[in-house]
Amino acid sequence: MQIVEKEIKIPYSRDAAGLIGHFKKEVESKVPSGEIPIRFVVTESTRGGFKCEIGTLACEGDQDWTQVSSIFDFKKRPFENTREFNVVLLVPTGIGAEIGGHAGDAGPLARLMASVCDNLITHPNVVNASDINELPDNGLYVEGSLITRLLMGEISLKKVRSNRVLLVMEKHPCGPYFEDKSINAFNAARATLGMEGTQIIRLDEALDMRALWSNAGRAVGRIDHFDRLAAVIDREEGKFDALALATRIQVPMEFHTEYYNEEIDMVNPWGGVEAMLTHTVSTLYNIPSAHAPMMTDQSTMNLDLGVVDPRKSAEIISEAFLHCVLKGLHRSPQVITDPLLINHPDFISASNVSALVIPDGCMGLPTLAALSQEIPVIVVKGNKNQARVKLEPFFSKARHFYTVENYFEAAGLLMSLRAGVSVESLQRPLKKSLVVSSLDPAMVSSQSNGSGR
Repeated sequence: MQIVEKEIKIPYSRDAAGLIGHFKKEVESKVPSGEIPIRFVVTESTRGGFKCEIGTLACEGDQDWTQVSSIFDFKKRPFENTREFNVVLLVPTGIGAEIGGHAGDAGPLARLMASVCDNLITHPNVVNASDINELPDNGLYVEGSLITRLLMGEISLKKVRSNRVLLVMEKHPCGPYFEDKSINAFNAARATLGMEGTQIIRLDEALDMRALWSNAGRAVGRIDHFDRLAAVIDREEGKFDALALATRIQVPMEFHTEYYNEEIDMVNPWGGVEAMLTHTVSTLYNIPSAHAPMMTDQSTMNLDLGVVDPRKSAEIISEAFLHCVLKGLHRSPQVITDPLLINHPDFISASNVSALVIPDGCMGLPTLAALSQEIPVIVVKGNKNQARVKLEPFFSKARHFYTVENYFEAAGLLMSLRAGVSVESLQRPLKKSLVVSSLDPAMVSSQSNGSGR
């Protein structure tokens, strides 16, 4: 079983409200039978069409995943539950975001956003920093594809006190030295976090994970032999609540030095293929999952990279890269798929989401779903990245679409939304109210009683 990322072109549409259906129809017509779409993103928009990337799982043998719900399935939320103010914070993986595109360097951002909401729903890319994970106390660590399905109205999240965490690690070809790093990290999490570790399973026949680049400049990849991991998950069903993964990712040797060279502006090459793997696991099995790369060999371990960009420093001081994953999965919320329970008041569903904060240029299913659910979307222009889609021309007329320059403004806007303060009321000049005739709504009565009130 193979997971790959493909580039496709979809005809242009100006119907912002109907884009999810438009993309679903076009993708289904372009993806061969026997392949399951795992993730989808628009990388560029022109009058000639949308350039898109679609990650797919090719099914082989006896394994049949064709009954898995489509990533494009959408259910309109029946109401907005205002009991809590819950914010989704996304910094998509593999786009080289200036904030959040490296090694947990959006951790301070997560703490800021968490300070203005009841629950912050975010994904591993935001807070994972090898041996460091500064997820706020009111933060929920949720795999990216699950956040998409949450916003699409397909699932809800159930808070937990703790999870039984299963670690599946690769049998390392260089011997036990690198395996011991992962085992020690797992035991350290049990001893210091109080994490319940069910067991460690060594994957004797490994996955083949390779980091690649798309033509749009995004970090993607290819994964072969996913069936080997699927067999383990199937066998251990019911014995664990969250899945930690530790495997090697093949990249050219020069990437290990070029990525840390400040004169070379390189997107993190490992994150894209990691997202492809965890998207697949969480989509098929409805479980929390996260991945940590294993050091590939001793020569990579021995590289002297000196003092690097602070945003990447967390990776330099680690050898296992695993603790951030274990800390996040320790209390990652469980996934509720039963349609009769999704909108239960004790769970977090699309009805409970109060806002989405996302970098500019990111036109994917989370953005489209939030706007379709009439969830406020706050686009941060200052977090530059590789995405090339200008969102304002599509959504500027949407009632709940906002653009800000930086995350400080985003935090202020969230506070305004939480307090029920109209954004317009704090802007100057403050427009006068429009008065219209009840007999002819098109007639502005200011002609007879002044220019407005």
